[in-house]
Amino acid sequence: MVKKRTRKPSAVIAERIHRCRAEMAKNKLWAYLLTNRPDHYYLAGFSGEDSALLVTRKAVWVISDGRFEESIRKECPWATVTLRKGQLAAEIGMVCKRLRLKAVGVQTDHLSIDEHAAIRKAAKPTRLVKAPPIVNTMRLCKDQADLRALAEAIRVAEEAFKATRRSIRAGQTEQEIAARLEYEMARRGSTGPAFPSIVAEGPNAALPHAVPGRRKVRRGSAILFDWGATVGFYRSDLTRVAFVGTIPPKIRKIYDVVLQAQVKAIEAIRPGERMCDIDAVAREHIAQAGYGKQFGHGLGHGLGLDVHEPPALSWRSDQKLQQGMVVTVEPGIYLPGVGGVRIEDDVLVTAKGCKVLSHLRKDIASAVVR
Repeated sequence: MVKKRTRKPSAVIAERIHRCRAEMAKNKLWAYLLTNRPDHYYLAGFSGEDSALLVTRKAVWVISDGRFEESIRKECPWATVTLRKGQLAAEIGMVCKRLRLKAVGVQTDHLSIDEHAAIRKAAKPTRLVKAPPIVNTMRLCKDQADLRALAEAIRVAEEAFKATRRSIRAGQTEQEIAARLEYEMARRGSTGPAFPSIVAEGPNAALPHAVPGRRKVRRGSAILFDWGATVGFYRSDLTRVAFVGTIPPKIRKIYDVVLQAQVKAIEAIRPGERMCDIDAVAREHIAQAGYGKQFGHGLGHGLGLDVHEPPALSWRSDQKLQQGMVVTVEPGIYLPGVGGVRIEDDVLVTAKGCKVLSHLRKDIASAVVR
C-alpha cells in the first residue's frame, strides 16, 4: 500500500535531505537505502522501528508497517509511504522494482549478512552497492537543531542528578540510587536513560562499566555516577563522583589528578587538532602522576542520536576535530579494590576552541554530600 503526501518537511529536515542528495550526486548514487534507525530520525524525523528509508532524487520513501502509520502521519506527512504486510526485505524489493532502480546504495554497517541477502534477492534485478557513509558524515558536525536537543538532554540529566544527590542516605543500595536517578530523569522529560545508568560504590567504581547491585552506601563512601538522559531521541552522557560525608584519602589523591587531566584536555580542544593529540594531553598528565596504567580507555567519543558515535577521541585516531563536533571528555583512574574516579563533560568544538555544554560543578568540595 503506497501513500503519497503533499505537505513539506520542516526547514531543518529539508536542508538535511538536500545535503544528503548533494552527496549522493557526488558519488553517482541515485538511490540510498537507510536501515539505521537513528538515521531515519535524523533525515526524516521518523521514530519507528523495523523500517527503512529510501532516498531518491525525487522522493523520500518510508518503508514500514501498519503499527507506525499514525507515527508517520504525524512525524513525516510529506514522505511517500509504503506499509508492508510481509517481510521488510520483500517490501524494499517491491519499491526498487516499482522505481526501476538499476542500483541502490546500502548501509552495509547496518545490515546483517542474512538481511543483505534477503534484500538482494527480493530487489533483483536492482543491484545493491556499498554506499559511502553519507549520513554518518553529516551527523559528525551538529546543526542548531541537534545542539538544542542535546542541550535539553544535558539539562534533564543534570537536574535529575542534583535531585538524586540530595536524596542519598547511608543504607541505600546502588540499585536504589540508580532507580531514583532514572526516575528523576523521567519526571523531567526523559524517555529513558541514554544507556544503563552506572552507580558504583567504593571498590565497584574501579570497574569502568560497573553494574549497580546490592552494595550499600555508607558514611565515607565514594560513589561514581555515569548517566545520561534521552530527550527527543538525543542523548547526554555525564560522569561525576559523590562523597558521602567524608572523602576517602586514596580517592582524594586521584581526584585532582583526573580533574586536572580533564581540564587540560578540554583547553586543548579546537578545530584541526588530532583526536590522538587531545587524548595524549590527558593521558600524559595522568602518567606523570604515576597512574598511567590505571587509565585504560579512550578519552571520549562523539555524542548525539547515539550515545557512542563518531568521532573517537582516542589514542587510536588521527582524525581531526571539526567545528560542530560534540565529544565527551572523560579521563579516569581506577584502583582495583579501592575505587575509581572518572569526570565527564559534553563539549562542543567551536570556530576557535570549544564550549562545555554541561554545567555541573566538579571541584572536590562540591562533590561532598552532607
